[in-house]
Amino acid sequence: MSTLPASDVAFTEAVKAEQTRRGSRKAYARMEQGDGWETAVTDDLRAFLADRDSVYLATANASGQPYVQHRGGPRGFVRVLDDHTLAFADYAGNRQFITLGNLAENDKAFLFLMDYAHKQRVKVWGRAKIVEDDPALLARLMPEGYAARGERVIVFTVEAWDGNCPQHIPVKIDADDVTKAMRHLEARVRQLENENARLRAAMR
Repeated sequence: MSTLPASDVAFTEAVKAEQTRRGSRKAYARMEQGDGWETAVTDDLRAFLADRDSVYLATANASGQPYVQHRGGPRGFVRVLDDHTLAFADYAGNRQFITLGNLAENDKAFLFLMDYAHKQRVKVWGRAKIVEDDPALLARLMPEGYAARGERVIVFTVEAWDGNCPQHIPVKIDADDVTKAMRHLEARVRQLENENARLRAAMR
């Protein structure tokens, strides 16, 4: 069992040296001595994932060349399998297979999830693998009624995660949320117009 703080997955000696040089190391050292970063899926993370319809998956090849791939789907398409494991169906795409090639030689991976409406972001470090021989798991992870063809599963083992500060996150509202809000307002306007018409008729 490692006694190193979970944040060491990102805070390498080079990173700590920069933090020291730029004046933030003491604050992060205090964080490491306290609760620090989470290493397991909590209820808060479960709730956050359940409302996400978009995720960025970062990998790197054996020489360290990074690559970031976007994956989307219905809200909650990234599922929690257990307290340390996430998974999602990998749909047919442009067939470049960069992520698959990277994971074949370097299983270190990173998830970046944004909630623009509430100015929240979550960063998840871990290891990922491709599962292509489990049709039952793929069927379980395929969102019902979603127009995509699932080809395989990406299983992500969580090593550490952190909810970052909201500074500089622009507020953006999802188009579906705007549509729902507009329909609600339109229904309310119709209701008020009908009530107004009834009151006018009663005053005649």
